[in-house]
Amino acid sequence: MLKIYHNARCSKSREACSILQEKNIPFETIDYLKTPPSQKEIKELLKKLGMKAEEIVRKGEVIYKEKYKNKTFSETEWINILSENPILIERPILVKGDKAVIGRPPEKVLELI
Repeated sequence: MLKIYHNARCSKSREACSILQEKNIPFETIDYLKTPPSQKEIKELLKKLGMKAEEIVRKGEVIYKEKYKNKTFSETEWINILSENPILIERPILVKGDKAVIGRPPEKVLELI
């Protein structure tokens, strides 16, 4: 089943859910701000995305600008930062099996179906 790491306050995340609903595709919603992914889950997501942790960091967030901007971190450190600050994780992330995409633009969800 398709999973979506979702933030209801994010318009792109809501749009991705709408696309799935319009196509009658069942999916599981994970509110990752309420139930943040563990470091292990983040590593698995990154592998499925084929990306490095820093590539999924939301650099426009206030916490990024205040604490992390212009600093260098290892992959392990970024994974720890994302686990402790899930607001920094780009959204939405859609997962199906061993593949994942970031739904920006939301139409990217169609790549998994």
